[in-house]
Amino acid sequence: MTQEESFYIGYITKTKGLKGEVQLYFEYDEPELLDLDVVFAEISGKMVPFFVSSYKLQTNSTGNFYFDDVDHIDKAQVLVKKKIYLPLDKMPDRSEDEFHYNDLKGFIVLDETHGELGEVIAVNEYPQQFVATVMYKNKEIMFPLNEDMIVEIDEEEETILVDLPEGLLDIYLNP
Repeated sequence: MTQEESFYIGYITKTKGLKGEVQLYFEYDEPELLDLDVVFAEISGKMVPFFVSSYKLQTNSTGNFYFDDVDHIDKAQVLVKKKIYLPLDKMPDRSEDEFHYNDLKGFIVLDETHGELGEVIAVNEYPQQFVATVMYKNKEIMFPLNEDMIVEIDEEEETILVDLPEGLLDIYLNP
């Protein structure tokens, strides 16, 4: 499985005890909807499967997990700070009116100052925010997708009107 065939749900924050238990911090909004029988950790650029032997979700966006074959703190320690993913086919169904930043891929970005910037070629999720990548004047530019930048999203026209901070494009165009 590759990263493109999966979706990000969170990362391992720490080990707990000596028997290989780890704490997973969920950045996915509704972890209780996820099928968590097997998760994938990104290790050295590869998606490594970990079969969940047991877990308990907490109310603070975390869960405590035991994985098959991770039965000691030393085996669990290597997983700390690793990003955790699930296959795309395990993504919970969404209602028609539910919208995610990932849905913006392929939309045309219009800036209030600079006009049309181009098509969103990628949306990446980082801790705390989503970032859009757009090809503009043969350069890849990136900007956060948040309420401060986005003025309007037109789903019918597939356009995003943004108000990028002054100088942001200059960083990419005049390195």
